[in-house]
Amino acid sequence: MNPLAAIVAVSEMKPGRYPHYNGMEMYRRVTAQFLREWPQLRPSDIGGLLSAPAGMASADGVDVFAHEKIAEELGIEPSFSETINAGGGTYALMLIRAALAIERGLCDSVLCLGAGRFPNVGSGMAEMMSKLISHPEFEYPYGTYIPPIFALNATRHMHEFGTTREQLAQVAVSQREWSLLHPDALMAPQGALTIDKVLSSRPIAYPFNLLDCSVPSEGGSAVLVVSPGIARRYAEKPCFLYGYGEKHTHSSISQAHDLTTLGSRQTSAQAYRMAGVGPEDMDFAQLYDSFSINPIIYAEDLGLCPKGQGGAFFAGGRTAPGGEFPVNTYGGLMSFGHVGDASGQTMIVEAARQVMGIAGDERQLKKADMGVVHCYGGMMSEHATLVLGSQS
Repeated sequence: MNPLAAIVAVSEMKPGRYPHYNGMEMYRRVTAQFLREWPQLRPSDIGGLLSAPAGMASADGVDVFAHEKIAEELGIEPSFSETINAGGGTYALMLIRAALAIERGLCDSVLCLGAGRFPNVGSGMAEMMSKLISHPEFEYPYGTYIPPIFALNATRHMHEFGTTREQLAQVAVSQREWSLLHPDALMAPQGALTIDKVLSSRPIAYPFNLLDCSVPSEGGSAVLVVSPGIARRYAEKPCFLYGYGEKHTHSSISQAHDLTTLGSRQTSAQAYRMAGVGPEDMDFAQLYDSFSINPIIYAEDLGLCPKGQGGAFFAGGRTAPGGEFPVNTYGGLMSFGHVGDASGQTMIVEAARQVMGIAGDERQLKKADMGVVHCYGGMMSEHATLVLGSQS
């Protein structure tokens, strides 16, 4: 297996609420923390820079030139740099683009930055978000919003495969267990969950109750990607990128061809093929989980279980600490925190920490030689899968 790139340094803000910071200030905080945690790095170690637009989920306005301002404040002149956006899929796409730039010799290192805020749905933001995510003719006039849209995927999966609300609830229960092992997880102070507690929480959009949903918060992270040939200059045990896949299937959910099989099926097949491995070789998975249905569908599409068996895959705590196959070992968006539009990078950070052996005494997996990460953006629209692992 030939690695395509390597992650050698990661850093992450504690998820929370930062009402006094705008989008660019969040980037400053993320970058400052990264440099404090990795003091051996110098500006010359950053050959490329990727960021998402600053302030995407706020009423302050979106800055699509964030990469220019960040580079200027860092005092660097990158040879490869841009601001890109594919919602929650952005950060897996950043890793893919960083690997391509490194492979083509544009640079030998790329700093990938994410800083996200979650929108306050008051003051017209709910209407703005509805317009953003809905088809103007076939969806928006009927009052679409994010939870009901994802509920379509859940109810269709329940109809086709007999998936139960208890199985959906188990996803939330298992991920809360992982969050209890993470010192920065937003929901850890709330304690453990039970299936009954999830099912008795406030209804949101059938079949989702409040605890079936991710937790709105703010935060950000940084990931330094370098050429495999120089990886051990920075890290004793780097996390290597072996394969990736990318697919963009639709914009509006009404235009999706299928609500239970998504672009993740194609992206994972491409990523496994590129890496020369299969789902049976994975030791763990990090799956983007805005709602409890998401990991169920992605576990199927990524070949971790047969189609229609995603609910059973999570049942009985099989993916929880001590279970057969760890999923979202940091608590996921549902318990670690959904840090706005930067959430896709939280699972990349966690996967890298597991492979590098720096996830902490309580959370570190005994075997984390290879794992799969799947991120998506929009209404399950833009998909990217990464196969990450240690040196073979």
